[in-house]
Amino acid sequence: MADTLRDLVEEELSQPVDPRVAAMAEAIAAKHGSASRAVLFYGSCLRQKQLDGLMLDFYLIVSDYRAAYKKGWMARANALIPPNVFPFQHHGLAAKYAVLSEADFHRLTGSETRNVSVWARFAQPSRLVWSANQQSRGRAIDAVARAAPTLLAAAGRVDGEQPLDWWRRAFALTYSAELRAERKGRSASVVDADLDRYMRFSGPAIAAISAGARGGQWGRRRIEGKALSIVRLAKASLTYAGGAEYIAWKINRHAGTSIELKPWQKRYPLLAAISLLPKLLRSGAIR
Repeated sequence: MADTLRDLVEEELSQPVDPRVAAMAEAIAAKHGSASRAVLFYGSCLRQKQLDGLMLDFYLIVSDYRAAYKKGWMARANALIPPNVFPFQHHGLAAKYAVLSEADFHRLTGSETRNVSVWARFAQPSRLVWSANQQSRGRAIDAVARAAPTLLAAAGRVDGEQPLDWWRRAFALTYSAELRAERKGRSASVVDADLDRYMRFSGPAIAAISAGARGGQWGRRRIEGKALSIVRLAKASLTYAGGAEYIAWKINRHAGTSIELKPWQKRYPLLAAISLLPKLLRSGAIR
């Protein structure tokens, strides 16, 4: 059954994408030279046919962080609090990409970590749009194939629960373990947008849950996850150019707000985030 799950993941990752997406992925890989191993495309834009005016989401998988950066502090930041996230533009399209090493990508899609951010994303559809070679491609597929069993195992099964409801509840739990700027019901809509896909993945993903998979612990996951979100936000103020504008854009788009940043907030994104956070939490714009 585990082999069947891997086959499903490989088939899904291999589906074609808009040529502009593939070109952007190749450009992202080129920016980090020989360290680049794979580029994955994921997120809401994967379902969009109209890409203009949207922010595309990628993960760049690298051999190791020291080889990926010219600046040593960037490599240390990526290793200490993975991933680093960067803005990117190519032929009129805008994107952001996160950088993980092959080792971290494999670890963060598995049950050995309580951090939900990577396995929750890759339990959803994604595309492997660039790889350095067949070995790198195979490693990326293996890592992604770990994500769905990890998600479902972490949620734990409720007696009598149907598979689709298990997926919905699992995603709702992961959303609660991060600072999110989505409207209520977003976690369920992830599943409802592609019911056939989640039904097809259910049997193999459930069968692939390992005996030692770590479930429960959601109180601890929520505390650690939201704290880690704040730490990553602070780190992004150093590594992500235009970070404050991006954060405001994402909150406005997903939460239906109309945040307008003041000039000082654009200049000092960390202070802007700190000043906005209490108001956003009280209003429910982020949870």
